[in-house]
Amino acid sequence: MSDGLASLAIASYGWAGIAAYPLTGPLLALRAAKGKEDRARRLERFGYPAADRPQGPLVWLHAASVGETLAVVPLMRELRRRDINVLLTTGTVTSAEIARFRLKDEVLHQYVPLDVKPAVRRFLDYWRPDVALSVESEIWPTTLMELHKRHIPQILVNARISDRSFERWQRHQSIAEALLGKLSLVIAQSDVDAERYRDLGAWPVIVSGNIKVDSDAPPCDPVVLDRYKQQIGNRKSWAAISTFEGEEKIATMVHRALRAHTGLLSVVVPRHPERSDEIEAMMVERGMKVARRTRNDPITPDTDILLGDTIGEMGLYLRLAEIAFVGRSLTAEGGQNPLEPAMLGCAVLSGPQVGNFRESYQRLVRNGNARIVRDAEMLAKAVHFLMTNDLARHKMIDAGMESMQEMRGALTATMKGLEPYINPLTVQARLEPRIVSQG
Repeated sequence: MSDGLASLAIASYGWAGIAAYPLTGPLLALRAAKGKEDRARRLERFGYPAADRPQGPLVWLHAASVGETLAVVPLMRELRRRDINVLLTTGTVTSAEIARFRLKDEVLHQYVPLDVKPAVRRFLDYWRPDVALSVESEIWPTTLMELHKRHIPQILVNARISDRSFERWQRHQSIAEALLGKLSLVIAQSDVDAERYRDLGAWPVIVSGNIKVDSDAPPCDPVVLDRYKQQIGNRKSWAAISTFEGEEKIATMVHRALRAHTGLLSVVVPRHPERSDEIEAMMVERGMKVARRTRNDPITPDTDILLGDTIGEMGLYLRLAEIAFVGRSLTAEGGQNPLEPAMLGCAVLSGPQVGNFRESYQRLVRNGNARIVRDAEMLAKAVHFLMTNDLARHKMIDAGMESMQEMRGALTATMKGLEPYINPLTVQARLEPRIVSQG
């Protein structure tokens, strides 16, 4: 649940009426997750465990979806390096698959319990976390209250708060203070985010930078990458990634406008792969020949678009292009993470609606790696310019690499902030085997 949705839910039912909130919380959560849940594991949403709790200290880390999960992979690995068990909860099948793909057996995974007392209490009774970490803007009122009652520290890491959510929280300042004041620590992405959390009643608040910058570049299968590169040959290519409804149509328009001049291949990666059938139908209707990754279709000389309809292969798609348009920025609001394309050597293009990643875009635009486009026509012109101007394209790519180096260090800052909570668990984890063997 985003901070904005929490604010709306509380505002709708009143602080005294948070007792009413549990009646709506599961409905909101289930509606939001419709079509995105693993039915075989639905009992986990009601707090029933599907794995054994390991012995020793355990940190519960909740990441709502794919972006948040990827952001904290280095943090989870650092906790495991200290011999601390990590329980990761997520809300969607996609994020669960990403966690399994990236982390394999390094951490335990469960679906997050619904924010109702029976589910949360059942979950906490079984897992008994020593510390609870939430990522970015995940604030669940019932869970927060239950953790506070049990004296379990809850810490918000890589925290951010959008303009809209901040305005909503401000309208209910007393509620915000009552909730956010129960957080043990907020580790914010930027000075702006930190100041907003302080204004809303959170304390203490420190700034780490964006931990996503410290993530490894998304991996790919080198055999598949080599095969696709051979099939593409000398053709020019660009990618439209993390696209939302309407942006695939814009990418298709860009392709139609440019293909006669450049003979390009377009790589389109929708944010929600389950929409791929309708996306392909739209593209075919507009005269495109589409290759789909899930069908393992080859890229032939007359292929117009490679439709990246798989999960966990962003590293593959971005390595096929040197220009990347990042979606949820023209036909939807908020933007998506521009750091991965910058990290993998792409010149970054985006629409203007990037409020969720403002700090990252400001840095990339200022350093010359990213450009903002207003509409489909401006996007087509930018793609054409970069595709036909090697010097300008490589200058943007180099600027992105430099920006990534400048922005690193958030993981170190985050771990330093967590030391008072994590260091005792490290000592406990490393002493327990000795104690057991002596017993």
